[in-house]
Amino acid sequence: MDGREQLTSISTDTSAYQRRRDEIAARAATYTRGEAIPAVAYTDAEHAVWRLVAARLRERHSALAAPEFLDAAEQLGVGNEGIPQLQDVADRLDGLTGFRLQPAGGVVPFHRFCGSLADDYFHSTQYIRDGATPFYSVEPDVLHEVIGHGSALADTRFADLYRLAGQAVRRVETDTAIQFIAKVFWFTIECGLIDAADGPRAYGASIVSSYGELDQFRSAEIRPLDIADMAGVDYDITQYQHTLYSARSMAHLEDVAGGFWESCDEASIERLLAAEI
Repeated sequence: MDGREQLTSISTDTSAYQRRRDEIAARAATYTRGEAIPAVAYTDAEHAVWRLVAARLRERHSALAAPEFLDAAEQLGVGNEGIPQLQDVADRLDGLTGFRLQPAGGVVPFHRFCGSLADDYFHSTQYIRDGATPFYSVEPDVLHEVIGHGSALADTRFADLYRLAGQAVRRVETDTAIQFIAKVFWFTIECGLIDAADGPRAYGASIVSSYGELDQFRSAEIRPLDIADMAGVDYDITQYQHTLYSARSMAHLEDVAGGFWESCDEASIERLLAAEI
């Protein structure tokens, strides 16, 4: 029996799920940065989704997640017992790396989402995916945010990369530059890999929070981490990635991606894109 069969009785009414999702998401509209994050009274069914998916992810992480990510996740210390309250996660992150969380109602425009990283704020949803499809979510949910991004933000080196990406977005103005920074963010922070003796391992939040993509990512075309090469590669956030990039090490990731974000501007990004034409 797979996880979907186990949860058949938990949620089969998509309209009921959407109403619940919208109810939780609406709280973000009235939130003011710096306030305590309101708690959500999650249902037993919602906690059951977290328990199932989190446990399955932990099994995959031991063999397929980068050691650097595993160490960061251990620092955050979020368990499989049920959905944590966002304020508790925020307090833990603040003590570890200075990052704080801000409730989000859904996908936040990249320039605002990424720009907030420069201020040590990460926009996070609080609703959890539909129990009818526990191993798939069409948009970021609290499981993706906490297990994926939250774990990385518990590590100072990963947190510094998030900050540098935020500073880069704040520094540029053109849509072209913002979109290219978003592409680099996608291929690193969201879908990045690090070389290991047994093959590339994942640290990117979208992969480490996806039970299905953890099983599939090694079948993608995996290229050495190269910012200029990314200029000619398209990506689709709604499906598993056909092309991924793997850094040789954490230090290599910091040098390449961190170095790009630290120094990029409109002119340097225009040169990268022009070289690809």
